[in-house]
Amino acid sequence: MDSDLYRNVTDFAHDTPSWVQHLFELWTEVGLVLFGVLFVVGWWRARRDGSSAMALALLAPLATAAAYICAEVIKSLVDEERPCRAVKGAAAPLITCPAHGDWSFPSNHATIAGAAAVALALAWPRIWRLTVPMALLMAFSRVYVGVHYPHDVAVGLILGTAMAFLVAKAGARPVTSLVESMRTSRVGAAAWFAGPGAPLHARR
Repeated sequence: MDSDLYRNVTDFAHDTPSWVQHLFELWTEVGLVLFGVLFVVGWWRARRDGSSAMALALLAPLATAAAYICAEVIKSLVDEERPCRAVKGAAAPLITCPAHGDWSFPSNHATIAGAAAVALALAWPRIWRLTVPMALLMAFSRVYVGVHYPHDVAVGLILGTAMAFLVAKAGARPVTSLVESMRTSRVGAAAWFAGPGAPLHARR
């Protein structure tokens, strides 16, 4: 439905300097690793916050995993061929076109990035200034390198965002209770993992 836009983006990609192309090729994978690092930083930061903040920090990677699973289920139902194989007259992709059977819709990378960006922002509100641009750049990079249609990444971002809110809403109460139990546990590892929480005067 948006083959012309795909061609425009991939033509633009080939017109950019080689160092820009290499940066996008790197970002399309390294960005996922950076989201993983932010999950760890968010958890560590939440160890001294309230139990609800810790719960959201723990739910962030779970929401991202749930979004990925949903994307994989949709892929198996839609069976959309990759644009690097299906769009005639398009510029060659900057990276290897995934094999036939590795379907295009929706983009796993965009779904993961959208879920991670929003889930992290729910746990750590000010981080959205970093995570949202990261997610948008991740989504664009998948079209730029030539392996997704624009609608693949747009739907991926929406799906990831929806799953982040859904998992946070559904899991906040039970995971908060779990965190409170861990923080008062006699098991040292559990108490350390959940952290001491905010001081009493900071909770008022």
